[in-house]
Amino acid sequence: MKKKLTDRQNEILIFIKEFVRENGYPPTLREIGKRFQISSTFGVKRHLDALEKKGYLNVVSNASRGICVIRDEEDYPDISGNIKNEFFNKIPIVGRVAAGSPILAMENIDGSVIIDPSFIKKAEDAFALRVQGDSMINVGIFEGDLVIVSPNDKGKNGDIIVAMLDDEVTVKSLELKNGNIRLIPKNDNYQPIAVEKNNNFSVIGKVKGVVRWLN
Repeated sequence: MKKKLTDRQNEILIFIKEFVRENGYPPTLREIGKRFQISSTFGVKRHLDALEKKGYLNVVSNASRGICVIRDEEDYPDISGNIKNEFFNKIPIVGRVAAGSPILAMENIDGSVIIDPSFIKKAEDAFALRVQGDSMINVGIFEGDLVIVSPNDKGKNGDIIVAMLDDEVTVKSLELKNGNIRLIPKNDNYQPIAVEKNNNFSVIGKVKGVVRWLN
């Protein structure tokens, strides 16, 4: 059983957990010191050493962000799949994306996938979309994969995005050139798609990662 914390130790532990949840990585000693008005990194280290001794942290020496929170059993999913702790991001899987319908409307959600926050920040409001078709196989995105999409990032030239083109949702590479927009497939069997002025076009978000299960 872990030993009881002082009020200050508990405040610092909560701050570290919240920092990891929001940023995907732990704070530095200076960031902790600034938050709690501790003037020296030695003073911060004393608190971290106490948290480590009591079984709440692992601290890697000589590493800028070498703080690792030790998770209890309740930090992990229970057998029903419910998440009991903020260490994980539970990202909704969008089963379908309909034109004119909010992406994360309840009727569009088809389950969820758990992503470690070191890969994508919780603040990005990401969602997962199941890939249909083989137009992106040259960059390792295959039919049935889940792409993790950040709607807060609309992408730049060359990025892989999820876009709405008229009534169709598509995963393609974004090409911006001379004021023109093209959606570039990554499969030699497909041709680029030119976005015309009369098309109803919008970028839903940038693809940040791919999740795949192997049978």
